[in-house]
Amino acid sequence: MEMVAKDAGVNLALPGMDVPQWPASSTSANSSKSKSAKPHFLEFFAGSGLVAKGLERYFQPVWANDVSAKKAAVYVANHGLQAFHLGSIADVSGHDLPQATLSWASFPCQDLSLAGLNGGIRAQRSGLVWQWLRAMDEMPQRPPLLVAENVTGLLSSEGGAHYHVLHKALRERGYAVGAVVLDALHWVPQSRQRVFVVAVQEGVHLPAALVDVAPNWMHPPFLVNAVSGLDEFIFWKMPVPAKRKCTLADLMEPGAPLDETAASTRKLELIPEAHRAKLAQQAEMVAPGYRRTRNGRQVLELRFDGVAGCLRTAEGGSSRQIVVFKRGDTYSTRLLTVREAARLMGAPDSYKIPGSYNDGYTAMGDAVAMPVARYLAQHLLAPLGKALHV
Repeated sequence: MEMVAKDAGVNLALPGMDVPQWPASSTSANSSKSKSAKPHFLEFFAGSGLVAKGLERYFQPVWANDVSAKKAAVYVANHGLQAFHLGSIADVSGHDLPQATLSWASFPCQDLSLAGLNGGIRAQRSGLVWQWLRAMDEMPQRPPLLVAENVTGLLSSEGGAHYHVLHKALRERGYAVGAVVLDALHWVPQSRQRVFVVAVQEGVHLPAALVDVAPNWMHPPFLVNAVSGLDEFIFWKMPVPAKRKCTLADLMEPGAPLDETAASTRKLELIPEAHRAKLAQQAEMVAPGYRRTRNGRQVLELRFDGVAGCLRTAEGGSSRQIVVFKRGDTYSTRLLTVREAARLMGAPDSYKIPGSYNDGYTAMGDAVAMPVARYLAQHLLAPLGKALHV
């Protein structure tokens, strides 16, 4: 996620890490067109590159942007330096962008998050979505396919008012617009709902297989309420994914260091009595949890469904997920490892995550789950891309 900063340049130094010098612009990306038959895409707020990983079978990234040098290091370690622009989106000129079929923006969520300040879509951080649209407006030809991704607060806050503003802006630019809510829970053992606003150039014949006549599994009640009465809202259609088979326990790294006894005891003492009783009933259990404040005191609330809570960035101790292990009468605790966090985001073990623990945890906690992006590309974005070229 990005905030406009005075020192957001193109050659940010990263202490203690060998970071290459980033190109300031990416017009050379046009030269890659002959190397791939896949449609091209631009990615704003690209972060650690899990969207690019998810879309790699269907779209060719020709330009990417992020303001964070640490996240950019993860992106480049996995996707290469070519066409990466490190710096604030406020400094991006649409005149310098290569033409592309798709433009994707996972714009900052802080002002739309229920856990944040709820400043809204025109606030300092989430308001950077308007910089994205400004860059699109400056291009000789806007990409005919757009995706804007964010937290569910985009739809649920203030009765959907923030979504209405974005929807109207896209409609005014000549796009047919719809939105879906996808939970990473369908693909990985992590509860992580996100909104994907998908807009396609008006006038394109939309295949019947992609458009529903009514809300479906991707349109929960809060979405339906938020879009009620909107001009030309599209209920996109995709098949229901196959049932997930893995649980959190399946993703644990064996041999990862456990907390020392004193630290573990302090964490276990935070578990509420009801959760402690439930844990005691299990012979073996892997139970994730977050520290929360309830009635003025800190508690460690656990989950018992084999699913991790939504990953967050690593800012502050309460933002990092704790795992409690029970084997017989033995209890132990530790934080999720960076690789476990990556697995919860659907990243393969071959995905490189340079930097410190906090760097890696934040890179994953601030990303789009890879299988979600891949499913959306396979069943909606790629077919829409084909429809554009018919």
